[in-house]
Amino acid sequence: MTSLSDEVRAAVGAVVDPELRRSIDDMDMVREVTVDDAGTAHVSIVLTVVGCPMAQKIETDVATAAASVAGVNAVEVTVGTMDPAERSALVERLRGARGQRDGRFGRRSRTRVIAVTSGKGGVGKSTLTANLAVALASLGRKVGLADLDVHGFSIPGLMGLVNADGTMPNPTKIDDMILPPVAHDVKTISIGMFLRGGTEGQAVAWRGPLLHRTVQQFLNDVHFDDIDVLLLDMPPGTGDIALTVGQLLPQADVLVVTTPQPAAAEVAVRSGLVARQTGQHVLGVIENMAAMPLPDGTVLDLFGSGGGQAVADALSTDDEQVPLLGSIPLSPVLRQDGDAGTPAVLANPEDAASRALTALAQRIDELAPRRRGAQNIGHTGDPVGAVPQV
Repeated sequence: MTSLSDEVRAAVGAVVDPELRRSIDDMDMVREVTVDDAGTAHVSIVLTVVGCPMAQKIETDVATAAASVAGVNAVEVTVGTMDPAERSALVERLRGARGQRDGRFGRRSRTRVIAVTSGKGGVGKSTLTANLAVALASLGRKVGLADLDVHGFSIPGLMGLVNADGTMPNPTKIDDMILPPVAHDVKTISIGMFLRGGTEGQAVAWRGPLLHRTVQQFLNDVHFDDIDVLLLDMPPGTGDIALTVGQLLPQADVLVVTTPQPAAAEVAVRSGLVARQTGQHVLGVIENMAAMPLPDGTVLDLFGSGGGQAVADALSTDDEQVPLLGSIPLSPVLRQDGDAGTPAVLANPEDAASRALTALAQRIDELAPRRRGAQNIGHTGDPVGAVPQV
């Protein structure tokens, strides 16, 4: 017969860690659970690290879960911290049987990696990437988002991961494992979270080796867990990071973002060509800031038309046709919601751009990725230490 203490343990064990998205029972965080004659539940739990940013939420959720059990009149929660051996065991269990950090997105990985790139800046690539990530999560996919635009990182702001004082959340570290903050059900990482002071106003002035090392660590040390899709917000152009990603993930899918005018389209073609040269697959083209319908029924072609299809045609070959996957209309709402940190697909789903982005996410989700389950080759290079600091 199940005792009251057992019922409380089961309820408490089902509480989900907000960062790891696993039950605290699965992570061996529950210690002693007893219920005295007065109906007071005494619950002892341990957190992964000292100063865990989610400590208060976990403690509150545990108390609420215990109090929900019939027969419990009061709850007392005692919070401790895992010792080094317990943390090490947890890290190994989370990494799974693979063990090796450099196999995270290797040949046996089920995660689909999609790099979102553009030939030039200012085409709205990061805004589209953030909205695509959230839209895919809304479809029920487990999504990770890595901001690889190290010099121009903007994903934390677009995802609402910036505090009122301009600081960004510092990711929790369990030994050498980095837990990405979660926003709108998307596990998100950006170099801005590691800068001293962690503010949007700081700049990163790094050359190739540090950029390469940062990309390696985002792919190897950040614990995205068992996700379905990893979106990479690439920097514009064909520089160091594009080459590093091509080296580490030569079989990733690539989305090329352009705006309609010829000047942007011509440059966008180059990013697709470089991706193909590294072995990556150009999944398709996205045209952003396309014609915007006005309230009076007219259409505003602020940036012209035809650029997206022109890029798709230029990247198509006799062996493979590259499709224009979507055309996203120019939208003040898209910009406003991005500034507010709540992607438009959530905040204003009926906006024309939001509808187009949701349809785009559905189309991308339905496209069969190349060699699912053997999509990305293993990473190369030696394991590296902490994310470089400036």
